[in-house]
Amino acid sequence: MKLLITNISKLVGVDRERRERVCGAEMNRLDTIADAWLLAEDGRIAAFGRMEELPAELRADTEVDAKGGMVFPSFCDSHTHIVYAGSREQEFVDKINGLSYEEIARRGGGILNSADRLHDTTEDELYRQAMERVREVIRMGTGAIEIKSGYGLSTADELKMLRVVRRIRETAPVEVRATFLGAHAVARQYIGRQSEYVDLVCREMIPAVAAEALADFVDVFCDKGFFTVDETARILEAGAKYGLRPKIHADELAASGGTRVGVEHNALSVDHLERAGEAEIEILRNSDTMPTLLPGAAFFLGMPFPPARAMIDAGLGVALASDYNPGSTPSGNMKFVVSLGCIRMKMAPAEAVNAATLNGAYAMGISDMLGSIAVGKVANFFITKPIPSVEFLPYAYTSPIIDRVFLRGKEY
Repeated sequence: MKLLITNISKLVGVDRERRERVCGAEMNRLDTIADAWLLAEDGRIAAFGRMEELPAELRADTEVDAKGGMVFPSFCDSHTHIVYAGSREQEFVDKINGLSYEEIARRGGGILNSADRLHDTTEDELYRQAMERVREVIRMGTGAIEIKSGYGLSTADELKMLRVVRRIRETAPVEVRATFLGAHAVARQYIGRQSEYVDLVCREMIPAVAAEALADFVDVFCDKGFFTVDETARILEAGAKYGLRPKIHADELAASGGTRVGVEHNALSVDHLERAGEAEIEILRNSDTMPTLLPGAAFFLGMPFPPARAMIDAGLGVALASDYNPGSTPSGNMKFVVSLGCIRMKMAPAEAVNAATLNGAYAMGISDMLGSIAVGKVANFFITKPIPSVEFLPYAYTSPIIDRVFLRGKEY
């Protein structure tokens, strides 16, 4: 099946070099083609160019007139927790009234609250709720998404979550990657016995997850009040025995050492980094690890924003992701994340778009197939309404400018 898009005012994110990621000054390079066309065949990008070069004999099963809108590669959201039960708006009110994230957690809220609700929710109901969120983010331009477990905190419930992720992967049109996050918090029945809970994660949960091939990655919340560097290293080493590459929650609440332990264990990404500084930037230099920034969490929780500008100026690449979850970031709007990158972290618009597309794909290990407009890549993209410039996308931070969404060469 062939899909032809014509009359594109600007084709954005063109990458003839097939770069796996962009770093430093290269992040501000976002190649475009004005007055363009794009051809997809059997779900892959087959060709593109300027309208004046469109072969007269070219025909397609479906032809779409972009009517002067721009075409962007779909967002690649490399950090989410969208499989969860219910919502936590009461904690939202608690935050308004002055309670901190840590205080809410100590009172039995936060992750433990979600774990209780998930335990009482069936797998079918979890899938139904999660698919509502998946459809929501598709409409907002996301074409690839990483989904973590971590609201189970028991072997049975972690497996339940990951089976829901597998079901989403099998039924949703987006590209999905799964991450095992049994070490999101210490389960309620193990409070005061944290080392025993780490034993459970390493000796029972990870082998059970691997036996059903339910995860691509292993993650740990390595931070103040959660898991230590030594505990994190132990969990990552246990995951590595089963082929699970690390993706780490690091340096959100304090300078936790999470970045260092992540890089030492060849983590694909270290995520959050609100408290990262010069030492963490130096650790990330010359590594294959992608610092992944979640400005929606800083925005919602009133925390410092991650030092994106310092990281890029130091030659690093960064990715942007939503952190969609019920407690600290109840939104999967990647367009808004791009805007926050520009407004609050002083990223140039091109840097923010690259961070949310190509570098986001890299942080999921899929930049060979998604994240830019390149021949052979999966045809995941969206068409905007007519807009005056690429910069208008983050500038118009709440305007619904995404007009049509295409995944694997089909409209959704």
